[in-house]
Amino acid sequence: MNFSQPPLPTARRDGRLARVWSAVQSLAPWFPLVARIAIFLVYTWFGLVKLTGLSGATPLAEELTRQTIGMEYFGLAFTLLAVIECIIGLLFVIPSTVRVAVVLMLGHLAVVCSPLVLVPHAAWIAPLVPNLEGQYIIKNVLLLALALGISTASWPSARRGAHALTRPAAGPGPDPDRTVPAGVVSDDKVSGTVRR
Repeated sequence: MNFSQPPLPTARRDGRLARVWSAVQSLAPWFPLVARIAIFLVYTWFGLVKLTGLSGATPLAEELTRQTIGMEYFGLAFTLLAVIECIIGLLFVIPSTVRVAVVLMLGHLAVVCSPLVLVPHAAWIAPLVPNLEGQYIIKNVLLLALALGISTASWPSARRGAHALTRPAAGPGPDPDRTVPAGVVSDDKVSGTVRR
């Protein structure tokens, strides 16, 4: 017995896809704001949890500190890391400070991702198989991508460049509005030539 719905006629399916795509595109102007709020929540929340001493990342941070600068500096280093996370989160809320936030974030990510290399026994079960802490670290790639997307959307020159890529180039060449599909003969009223 087949319970699947019959396929929609092509015109109806294309119409629905066009409406969905239009709805998605209408959200584009909201991307920078929503993304900045998301990073603010993650960074500030995780930073505050570290400051309260309730972070699940504490054992991993202790192991990294033991292997690098020494446990006598753990309290200071962990508190500094937490404060920097809160600052990064707050800087992402203010549009004019996004560039500073991205630079700080790159430095922060270099530190928090270092256990993958510096204390591999604490981040990997086997080659290319991260444990839960390793997965926690690797997900920072998504935060980095989101931050780069925010910074790109925030730079006016980048927006102009992206917009220019979506428009046909001006100058000599065929008019894109007068392009004829392959195999169709058309009289070109301007030059009197026949294009195929």
